[in-house]
Amino acid sequence: MFRKAVTSTRTRRAMHVTSLVAPFVAVVLLQATIAGFSIEIMSSVRAYVAGEALWSRSQKNAVYNLDLYLHSGDQSFFTQYRDALAVPMGDMFARLALEKQPMDTEAAERGFLEGGNHPDDIPGMIWLYRYFREVSFLKAAIEHWRATDPMLLELTIFGEAIDAEMKHGIVRDVPRIRFLTNRLSQLNSQFTERANRFSMVLGEGSRAITMLLTLSNILTTAALIVLTGWRIHRLVLQREAFETALRGEKERLVWQATHDPLTGLANRRAFEARLEGELRLAGDAPLGLMLIDLDQFKAVNDTCGHLAGDRLLCQISRLLQQGRQSHQLAARLGGDEFGVILPRCSLAEAVEIAERLRKSLELSGFTWDDRTFAVTASIGVACISDDDVMLEEALRRADAACYRAKEKGRNRVQIDPARPDVVFVAPRQREAAGA
Repeated sequence: MFRKAVTSTRTRRAMHVTSLVAPFVAVVLLQATIAGFSIEIMSSVRAYVAGEALWSRSQKNAVYNLDLYLHSGDQSFFTQYRDALAVPMGDMFARLALEKQPMDTEAAERGFLEGGNHPDDIPGMIWLYRYFREVSFLKAAIEHWRATDPMLLELTIFGEAIDAEMKHGIVRDVPRIRFLTNRLSQLNSQFTERANRFSMVLGEGSRAITMLLTLSNILTTAALIVLTGWRIHRLVLQREAFETALRGEKERLVWQATHDPLTGLANRRAFEARLEGELRLAGDAPLGLMLIDLDQFKAVNDTCGHLAGDRLLCQISRLLQQGRQSHQLAARLGGDEFGVILPRCSLAEAVEIAERLRKSLELSGFTWDDRTFAVTASIGVACISDDDVMLEEALRRADAACYRAKEKGRNRVQIDPARPDVVFVAPRQREAAGA
């Protein structure tokens, strides 16, 4: 059972930690995904831009070497022409393989390799073409790329035709040479124009992608900041709620430890602790102490039961609270015994307060199930003016006074036996009577 409880606690703790970190992990993973996606796209776009530069340079070299071959008949120029032409032709074959249904990726890889592209860039180029060829900027770039296919075909035909004529010797026909040269120049211009547009569109697209991905990264970073702030705010609120609950529980426990659960008055522990503190100050101002013992409590308990006795105790506690000043303390010490601490109170004032309380109790009465009982109390009063009086001594003096009040007939106020000459007695006593 203990192992199950430990396992359950660990599981709950793990779930709680997971719930705390999961949103942060999700945002960080999203940001990492966007960052990886950004790098992949930019790398693939860069590969196409690099490929265009190689392709553009190669087609210029092809036209240049073919023109040299036309005028010199040197076969090495024709060989260089073919080598240069293989680069844009390889790229064209790669694109045609990617446009097939289904896509022929192996042929596309061979075409890009023939086009002089770096082997590490080829997977990214295929991936970009596969998934983003309908994106506006890439679609426009592909259109410019596709427009060079007829030019490449014409340049190939020109090369084969010129090579065939050269097998019979150098071309001597000046108009023919001029025509071929002009056409090669036109093809070169057209190639250059398309290549420039291709590069320009990719550049614009690259900048747009950079801006978009930068914005995405900013938004995810902002989301992470907001999430962090929100989570911290929630943690702060939870901590405050926990501290409030803990403080409330602590106050409740303290209240329970220092108060009587039935009457809500201070209990004996709190009473004695307060009395000890007040006794240390008794040298500065006199301290009044009252002990109150109900006279008819046992009769009510025996006649009507403990529920009636509890109701009577609550009624007495309310009377003790009436007119009590904030610095005074009333407590239930146990059973039907109560105590009141009166700081900064002279003997005469303490006796006057005790007498008012005795009269209030006498006049209040207690009714239970159509039966009315007199409520009287014997009150002992002690007044301490020395700060060297100990707790036991102070309680003993007040208790002795209370005992003498009972001994002399109850329903009266009796002061500390150290002053036996001062006694307050009620004008009359009421006997318990049934209704």
